[in-house]
Amino acid sequence: MILVAAVALAAAGGVAAGAAFFAGDDEPEAARPQGVPPVVVDLGVRTDPEARRLRQAAGLHAHGDRERARSLFARSDSLQGEAAEAIASWPDGSLARLEELAAEHPRSGAVLFHLGLARFWNGDTQGALDAWRGTRTAEPDSAYGVRAADLLFKGPPGLPTFVPTFRGPQGLRNMTAPQQFAALRRMARRPDPRAKLLYGVALQRVDRPVSARNEFAAAAKLAPNDVDALVAEALGRFDKEHPERAFSRLGPLTRRFPRAATVRFHLGLMLLWIGDIPDARRQLNRAIRLRGPHAREARRLLDRLEDVQKR
Repeated sequence: MILVAAVALAAAGGVAAGAAFFAGDDEPEAARPQGVPPVVVDLGVRTDPEARRLRQAAGLHAHGDRERARSLFARSDSLQGEAAEAIASWPDGSLARLEELAAEHPRSGAVLFHLGLARFWNGDTQGALDAWRGTRTAEPDSAYGVRAADLLFKGPPGLPTFVPTFRGPQGLRNMTAPQQFAALRRMARRPDPRAKLLYGVALQRVDRPVSARNEFAAAAKLAPNDVDALVAEALGRFDKEHPERAFSRLGPLTRRFPRAATVRFHLGLMLLWIGDIPDARRQLNRAIRLRGPHAREARRLLDRLEDVQKR
């Protein structure tokens, strides 16, 4: 159920790409972006008609069919749909409409995030930064909060995802994504640290970092001597603005669990996210020497990193 290789490939690819818009936290690149701002929808594992329509519209927008995308977005009554429709109409009234929506809904991550994009495409870099910071404050536990951090800070897109040393229940494999998510949520209600860890991973995968952090903390409270729970609790604290909050918890685990490849693997993963490639390599190589499932994934990640850097 947990695709470690996918996590590794995403991390390696992201290191090469880095942040798209900014050279530093508050230092805009000289050139304004070309074309049309992108659209982001935050739908988790939803499969209802509204979610399917928004996903389809976002795909059409990404492939340049903005007229059909705008038509589909216009059928939505949600703030996501309204903000996306404004972007799909670019530049005809887009910025004005998003400024209006932000005045009416100052706590909407969907509105603030897309407002930041519109401001940036319009040449207002400081206004964009303000909108994306507002997104993180208003809705940190959302795809919009995560994507705003991607634009504000350096590093691969998204956040590093915890990789357990154990597999999920066999019965989950034949379920749809919504069924899996619901089943993991039900299991996590029990005082079972492994169930909480698996649900935390599922939350990470749908861009709910605050909720995931809470699940990981609950698991660590139930199993204060379990290396999986402690590593997850540390990793869950990772934030692009304050990575030290995670490193200060994970670093000491190298002494407490000197033979645990999972500690070295996740330390290497976090180092990749802050762009410290040499130290990341060292930690991943230590994970390889310790053997086990995380050793294999550390090797795959290092191989992928080498491939990306050769391009």
